[in-house]
Amino acid sequence: MSRPTVRLRSWPLSFLYYILPFGALKPLAKVGWRPTSRVTIYKSIPTRLLSRAWGRLNQVDLPNWLRKPVFRLYIWTFGVNMKEAAVEDLQHYRNLGEFFRRKLKPQVRPVCNSHCVISPADGKILHFGRVKNCEVEQVKGVTYSLETFLGPRTWTESLTANRNEDDPGTFQDALVTTEGNELFHCVVYLAPGDYHCFHSPTDWRVAHRRHFPGSLMSVNPGVARWIKELFCHNERVVLSGEWTHGFFSLTAVGATNVGSIRIYFDKELRTNNPRYNKGTYNDFSYVTNNNQEGVSMRKGEHLGEFNLGSTIVLLFEAPRDFTFNLQAGQKIRFGEPLGTM
Repeated sequence: MSRPTVRLRSWPLSFLYYILPFGALKPLAKVGWRPTSRVTIYKSIPTRLLSRAWGRLNQVDLPNWLRKPVFRLYIWTFGVNMKEAAVEDLQHYRNLGEFFRRKLKPQVRPVCNSHCVISPADGKILHFGRVKNCEVEQVKGVTYSLETFLGPRTWTESLTANRNEDDPGTFQDALVTTEGNELFHCVVYLAPGDYHCFHSPTDWRVAHRRHFPGSLMSVNPGVARWIKELFCHNERVVLSGEWTHGFFSLTAVGATNVGSIRIYFDKELRTNNPRYNKGTYNDFSYVTNNNQEGVSMRKGEHLGEFNLGSTIVLLFEAPRDFTFNLQAGQKIRFGEPLGTM
């Protein structure tokens, strides 16, 4: 006869299990106890509340004598290159929030004019390639559902009709508007030391915004390998529209301490707001609420900003001969080309 399982409060014991020396709680296994997984424990942390508190702390002005020591520590810890900043004087930044959102000198990020798609931000390339079987890789070998990430296809009312509206096939097929095109993706991770603004990656028309309130777990590549569908769990803002080759979307994914995702032309957007519930989404059409053309963005134009670090996910339709000129793990700067046709 098997031993009866003892009902113990799993969360606190599991936490101790992972921090105490190996084997300290091993005797509990004899009465049927098993630790809660690290992933479950991590997901239970109130990251939204902590990020709101961090956001308020970031807006607290520092006394003049404390600014240089605090910012120099941050610069040293995360390898910030202040020579690229539009304002190099650390005394200029009244609080951490202003320092995180510092602007760059215009000449340090020239925009490539010979390629149709550029990197929207400074960061690291986590993954890129063709979308296959309605699955997208957040890092190599770890995928998430395209439909879960973007949500129901109701927002395509603002876009050009699918090439075969009567039988669109899969969710992925329904996004492709032109025969001979395919769907591509690229994931750019912004580390805490990177430039925190993001820009338009191409000339396109933004027709719709979908805001998913969600968790604010870290999007560090190590965590992305650890938690499947991490980008679908986290709060995110999906901007969708069209470019010269069809469907185009840019998604800003929030992360721990990145409760604020700001889109410059969208004054209605409020992220990490306690009145929004996880598991829901909020739609806003720029075509019906703004004008009949939506919001036109030029390549390289300022689009939005994060606090601290986060992730940008590009999903777009392009001809089959589109080729990425990238390597997974490489560093990239805003304005540099992503691929060619």
